[in-house]
Amino acid sequence: MKPFTGNFTQQEPLDDAVIAAATGILRSGRLHRYNSAPGELSKASELEQAYAAYQGARYCLACASGGYAMAIALRAAGLGQGEAVLTNAFTLAPVPGAIAAAGGKPLLVEITEDLVIDLEDLDRKAKTSGARFLLLSNMRGHLADMERLTDIVRQNNLILIEDCAHTMGAAWNGRKSGSFGLAGCFSTQTYKHLNSGEGGLLTSDDPEFVARAIILSGSYMLYERHGAAPPADVFERIRLETPNMSGRMDNLRAAILLPQLARLEDSIERWNDRYRAVEQALAGAEGVALPRRPEAERYVGSSIQFRLPGLSAALAEAFVAANKALGVELKWFGAADPVAFTSNHRSWRYVDPQLLPETDRILSSLFDMRLPLTFSVEDCRHIGAIIAHCAAELGAHA
Repeated sequence: MKPFTGNFTQQEPLDDAVIAAATGILRSGRLHRYNSAPGELSKASELEQAYAAYQGARYCLACASGGYAMAIALRAAGLGQGEAVLTNAFTLAPVPGAIAAAGGKPLLVEITEDLVIDLEDLDRKAKTSGARFLLLSNMRGHLADMERLTDIVRQNNLILIEDCAHTMGAAWNGRKSGSFGLAGCFSTQTYKHLNSGEGGLLTSDDPEFVARAIILSGSYMLYERHGAAPPADVFERIRLETPNMSGRMDNLRAAILLPQLARLEDSIERWNDRYRAVEQALAGAEGVALPRRPEAERYVGSSIQFRLPGLSAALAEAFVAANKALGVELKWFGAADPVAFTSNHRSWRYVDPQLLPETDRILSSLFDMRLPLTFSVEDCRHIGAIIAHCAAELGAHA
C-alpha cells in the first residue's frame, strides 16, 4: 500500500482578498471593535450583520471564541451557580469547560451509534434531574433528529443552546443548525469552517438575551455600535446589572472572516466531496461501521468518524499506529488519557463522575479524522483505501 504524504493540520492559505482586508485594518490602526470613526460601521459589526443574515437570525454577537460564546450564552440565559446543564457525553472539552466557566455542573447524556445525543436518555434525565438547560453539542458535525429533540425540549421546559462549532452551514430539513433553541454558538478557530485562528459567533432572535450577552462580552456602554443588536431601549436596565466579562472579537479577525463567509457555501460542497470519497472507500470495508446520515440532515463533512466495533484497547492502538505508518492520522476517542484535542468524559476530572456505559462502549472503538480542503478528492480516496487496508489487516490478525 502506497503511503499518503499529505499534512492533516495544513489548512488552505488565506487568499488575496483576505490579505487585503487584513492589511486595510492594520494600516488603519483601528483594531479594537469600538475604535471606529463617526458614522463608520466597524468590521466586527459588519461581520455580525453578515453572519446574522447568513444564519437567518435577528441578532449576532462576534466574540473571542466559540467556548466563550457558549459560556456567556449560559450566563445570559440565567444559569445559576451549581445548576445542572444537560449535554452530550461525546463532545470536546470546551463544552463541559463552558458549563464550568458559567458556574454550572455538566449532566452528561448518553449517545447513540450515530454519534448524536440519545433522545430517550435526554428525556429521562430531563424529567428526573430538574435541569433547566440543554447545551446540545452537534459533535463532529452530526445532527440528531431535531424535531424530536425540540419536542423533548418543549415538554420538559428546557432552555436549548446549540454548540454549532462543527455544524456551521449544516441544516435539518432545511432549518439551519443553531436556530432550534434560544441561541446558536459558532467557532472560527482554525480547524472550523471559517478560519480566524480563534473567534466565535453567537446568534439568537431573543432581544433581552442578546443584550445581556453583548454587555457580558465587554461592550461597556458602546452597545449601539453593534451591527446586529437589539434597539437601545432593550439595554436600559440590562446595562447596569450585567457584568463586563471581556471577550470581544477584534476588527482584524472580523475583517479576515468576511471574505471567507462569502464563499462558505462553496467550501461546504468541497468538504462534502471529500467526505463522500472517504465514506465510499469505507462503506464496504471489513469491520468498519459508519454513522448513519439521515436524509433530513444537510451535513458539512470537514471530518469523518467511524467505528471498529468490539475492538480491544490494544488493537485500537495498533490500528492507529498502522495507519500512521502509512501517513494517515487518526484520533481514537477510547484512550484512557487525553491526546491533543481528543478526550472523553473520564478525563474531565472537574466533572462529577457519571455512569455512561453506552457512550463508553461506542467511544472504545471510535476513530476520527480531519478532512482539510488542502486534500484533493483523489487524496481522500487514497486515505480511505489505506484505512480499509489497515482494517482488513487488523481483522486478519485479530
